[in-house]
Amino acid sequence: MPQTTLENRTFIAVTGPEAEDFLQAIITTDLPSVGPGEAWPGALLTPQGKIMFEFLIARGDDGFVIETDAASGDPFAKRLTLYRLRAKVTIAKLDANAVTVFWGETAPSGAARDMRFAKAGVDVVRAPGAGSNTDTSAYTALRIAHGISGGAEDGDATDFFPHDLLLDRNGGLNFKKGCYVGQEVVSRMQHRSTARRRIVTVTADSALPASGAAILAGGKDIGTLRTVEGSAGLAVVRIDKAGDAMASGTPVMAGDVAITLALPAWSGVEFPVTSDEAAS
Repeated sequence: MPQTTLENRTFIAVTGPEAEDFLQAIITTDLPSVGPGEAWPGALLTPQGKIMFEFLIARGDDGFVIETDAASGDPFAKRLTLYRLRAKVTIAKLDANAVTVFWGETAPSGAARDMRFAKAGVDVVRAPGAGSNTDTSAYTALRIAHGISGGAEDGDATDFFPHDLLLDRNGGLNFKKGCYVGQEVVSRMQHRSTARRRIVTVTADSALPASGAAILAGGKDIGTLRTVEGSAGLAVVRIDKAGDAMASGTPVMAGDVAITLALPAWSGVEFPVTSDEAAS
């Protein structure tokens, strides 16, 4: 079975009789939808609707276990504690500092299915703890091939709205669960169809520049490379600007490398064409 260990991860357990109600009221994920053995994406947002912390969340003993990047562990746990007030919950970081990811075969016992990949029809499971293989290139290539955002695995996620990373399409953002932090802003974006930045796959005939390189259309900045593996990568771009460029035959570049952009098929999102010149 292909597998790799992702280091610099951390786990936070939120347990107690009110754990589900407590988390349901503050995060983007709809917790009643989280079944046993499933790890769902989600985020804790700022009141302005931007991502403060992104994570995967699974049911655990007497509550939930949240997986996030190691740098976010302490501040995330502290933020949850600030929101706790009188809720009957316990918030504690766990000892595991890595996760082993498996794909392509039957899940090992105790692992949780990564529901981001499930949306793309790919079986990927995650288990706390380190394995023997720390080469992440195959896993990164798998994420890129299917347009799966890794949140902080792709760099700082705090400049983004959840729509930008397709949380509205992969089960990480729910519009029917009621109020949570930042809900008013992201609901308005949804109902007004104002989400313009999206994560896309990037491919080229030669090696891409490093993560952080600007994506240019006609010399104008329309986005940024997030993760690169050889001649393929993930970027967040303005899909309206990208759609216009592709419709008009304007080259799209990453540095001095000509690139092709594609939205993940599983997302159902398409590049819009907004300008009369591009549409003609």
